[in-house]
Amino acid sequence: MKLKVFSVSKIHKNVFLIKLFSAILITGLAFSLFIFHSSDFSPVFASVTGRFEARFLPPKVIVPENEDLIPQDIEIEKCNLFAGKWIPDSSGPTYTNSSCGNLIDGHQNCITNGRPDLDFLYWKWKPHDCLLPRFDPRKFLQLMRNKSWAFIGDSIVRNHVESLLCMLYMVEEPVEVYHDKEYKSKRWHFPIHNLTISNIWSPFLVQAAIFEDSNGVSSAAVQLHLDKLDETWTSLMPTLDYAIISTGKWYLKAAVYHENAKPVGCHICPEKSRLEELGFDHAYNASLRNVMDFIADETNRKGTVFFRTSTPDHFQNGEWHNGGTCRQTEPVSDEEAEMKNVHKILRGLEIGQFERAVREKTGEDGGGGGGGNVKLLDFTGMLLTRPDGHPGAYRAFRPFDKDKNAKVQNDCLHWCLPGPIDYLNDVILETIVNG
Repeated sequence: MKLKVFSVSKIHKNVFLIKLFSAILITGLAFSLFIFHSSDFSPVFASVTGRFEARFLPPKVIVPENEDLIPQDIEIEKCNLFAGKWIPDSSGPTYTNSSCGNLIDGHQNCITNGRPDLDFLYWKWKPHDCLLPRFDPRKFLQLMRNKSWAFIGDSIVRNHVESLLCMLYMVEEPVEVYHDKEYKSKRWHFPIHNLTISNIWSPFLVQAAIFEDSNGVSSAAVQLHLDKLDETWTSLMPTLDYAIISTGKWYLKAAVYHENAKPVGCHICPEKSRLEELGFDHAYNASLRNVMDFIADETNRKGTVFFRTSTPDHFQNGEWHNGGTCRQTEPVSDEEAEMKNVHKILRGLEIGQFERAVREKTGEDGGGGGGGNVKLLDFTGMLLTRPDGHPGAYRAFRPFDKDKNAKVQNDCLHWCLPGPIDYLNDVILETIVNG
């Protein structure tokens, strides 16, 4: 009887061990399969319901092993960070459309607004002749401890500052400490690092009376004083460690030009006006001369000033208010990209006046990108090849939910966040670290 009891117990024990061993094998196999497939997931994005969704990466692109390396037969004296191409990058953006609170302007929050394609998120900027490290928010914050920054200019500048804030948010959350009445100028503080970043609204950089509503509709021509800089930003320059300044597209608007407190001409002149049509290029050149002379004079500033060239739009078959669209879903090559004449004019004036001012004020050749603490950020060509990076029809929330054939206004000027404009920060940090 004892023998029988012992045998049954032994059998139960053996069955238990077999089950335990099988469970371990199955668990190990499941874990291996999970690890294998997890590499096919992108960063997590928030859906419009507020829930988080893991989205699959776009189809993989085979990239040569040396695509991201420097050719061995090239001797480099100084790398041109602005000459390069966009290459596939499976790692995707460093932040998501929901990881930086409410910092992203609603018109640039393309994923929340329902943009269906995500391929535009998986490219990175690669200079031809050198490596460009990805933006490191922790390194930036450490370098900028106790510093002050300002981004000065138009809505593209606001687009850029939101990009930087979202990247820094991954390490420390900024606190908004100021905004003007219309919320166009703002200031944020990073308390742990004592870093201040301001966004200063000054779309012309010179004094201007603007008669425009929140939808960009003007009731009268802008009154523009070409020889008087806007004190909104010039008064801050002695307090700033770093400033990024840019303008451009606002000069295409109808305007009356003033010099020495008198009207001297106009662009898209008002009806029955006896003023001479001078063209936007005349006004932009005159204003830039004063802007560049100011920033090149070291007595007017405390720290480093970057002037950024204007960024191109990608409207096709029309412009902003008359049906222009941008439906591209991937970058184009330099050969495919064609710069509009207006962008050539804007960039030519910017570079010409920058180089003149640096040469005259500092005695240095500004053709290499700057002199001393005044530097040029020539991002025009870099962004020209990213027609896929704009909100397009998705500047408003879910524009086709009610009507799939709805006619909506496209935004082919500003940039989705996250998106191509994030890589401007990679270049800027590398410029600060290695000159």
